[in-house]
Amino acid sequence: MRLLNDFRRLDRRLTRRAASWDTPWARRVLPAVESAAERSKLWWAAALAMAATGGLKERKAAAAGVLSMLTAQLMSNAVCKQLTERRRPPEELIPHDEVEDRPDSSSFPSGHTAAAVGFAASVATTSLWWGAAAGVAAVMVALERVHTGAHYPSDVVAGAVIGLAGAWLVGHAPSLLLRALSPLPAARPRCP
Repeated sequence: MRLLNDFRRLDRRLTRRAASWDTPWARRVLPAVESAAERSKLWWAAALAMAATGGLKERKAAAAGVLSMLTAQLMSNAVCKQLTERRRPPEELIPHDEVEDRPDSSSFPSGHTAAAVGFAASVATTSLWWGAAAGVAAVMVALERVHTGAHYPSDVVAGAVIGLAGAWLVGHAPSLLLRALSPLPAARPRCP
């Protein structure tokens, strides 16, 4: 029980520290990241840009990224958030005005981070350059979610794990499906 209490204190301390960043970069960039990540606009736009400007490899990466993003959103928002009731970080931890504009849903896990990491991880397996660019954006989304007080750092970490799981599932789904649908080999008759 003591370990859990220590973990909660650390989570609160990290939330307070991240939310108190008051640099020109944080004031200028993080609100733009929040706006772009809302309703997954950033990931849809990246997928469209990849498909429009790239070849077959980039179109495959875009399709896999979108599937991973949707899978991660489903796992985080429709499953995990429904199983947990974690309140958002309290207002006294957030020293800026953005604390007023937070969702009412469970804080755990971060669906924005799950979608971002799912998209970036899946894209990176096919197109390293696009994956790196999406990875930088995914890290910024994760930082923004803690900075605005929408999530604790542990919510963001859980969202990242769900995003990675979604990317893995999308990457392995065809072989898993084929294995599940293939008939079992017939037993060979035994020779006496």
